[in-house]
Amino acid sequence: MWSSNRRTFLLGALAAPALAACGFTPAYGPQGGGAKLLSALQVDAPQSQDDFAYRRRLSERLGPAQTSRYRLSYTITTGVMGQAISQDDVTNRYSLNGTATYRLYDMANDAVLLTGRVSSFTSWSATGTIVATQTAERDAHKRLMRILADQTVTRLLAQAGSLPE
Repeated sequence: MWSSNRRTFLLGALAAPALAACGFTPAYGPQGGGAKLLSALQVDAPQSQDDFAYRRRLSERLGPAQTSRYRLSYTITTGVMGQAISQDDVTNRYSLNGTATYRLYDMANDAVLLTGRVSSFTSWSATGTIVATQTAERDAHKRLMRILADQTVTRLLAQAGSLPE
């Protein structure tokens, strides 16, 4: 048991200088810049159920806005496409494709600091009752918004080091 822990420690000790040499900085570390976004991001008001889910996940990841140093505006587009069609021309599975385009503004002067676009997809089955199909579709929308919000946060954190102090 002791040698296993020793190996883990030694591998970690060897990997740390390699990561430091390549310029790796943890997002929430002392020089990472990710802390600039924590509880400092005001997200535009939601206009749809998808917007609510996207905004809620951003708040879960970055915290509710307390100091509002930055404003995030976004546009979400989604599209549904049939994936599996039976022999009697009934669609049994749907794909939900989505894109979130965002802009991060400095609240002090309304300057655009960062822009980006993320996209993903999810799907649901339509083989049950109407209620089950509608519930599955709503769930697919929530999952997609969570994915898009997580991708947005990842991109923002990766670029947070370039944000002004």
